Amino acid sequence: MNNLAFAEIKKEYDDFYKSLLKRGRLPMWSTEKGFWNASSPDESYEAFKKIKLEKFKNFLDIGSGDGKIVLIAALFCKNAEGVEIDDFLHHKALEMQSRLGIKNVALHNKDLFEHDFSKYDVLFLAPDTPLERGLENKLLKEMKGKLIHFGHHFHPKNLKKENSFMVEGNLVTVYSN
Repeated sequence: MNNLAFAEIKKEYDDFYKSLLKRGRLPMWSTEKGFWNASSPDESYEAFKKIKLEKFKNFLDIGSGDGKIVLIAALFCKNAEGVEIDDFLHHKALEMQSRLGIKNVALHNKDLFEHDFSKYDVLFLAPDTPLERGLENKLLKEMKGKLIHFGHHFHPKNLKKENSFMVEGNLVTVYSN
């Protein structure tokens, strides 16, 4: 974990969101398959510290948006990846990765249903739709490790809840298969 690198990530994304707001755009919008909303870097960083994310090697953010969560996870894990269908958000993630010089990251521009989850020991999800619309079945078939679920809504019905805690009012739950 590197507090200085985290501060750099946070600053770059704050600047990006300010630029959106100056153009009259909120840092949230509908994508081809769902809805993107900017995540809180502080909540994610604190949750990752509590979970001891450094114990995991291969991280995947399911619906990685602008890449912020993947870049923060890369401070903890050997390999951090994200899968995102939205072209603009994917390219913003690539730009941020390049600008910040974070090497242990891979970003995939495709539908999450076309990506194999089985090689990861930890998955991250801040869901924008109910999991019973297909994602929970995919998790049941392919998930080998843990799922970090961010938020109070759209929890899986058939995964085993291992732990939950609050970070700045946001519910973080860890599930296994």
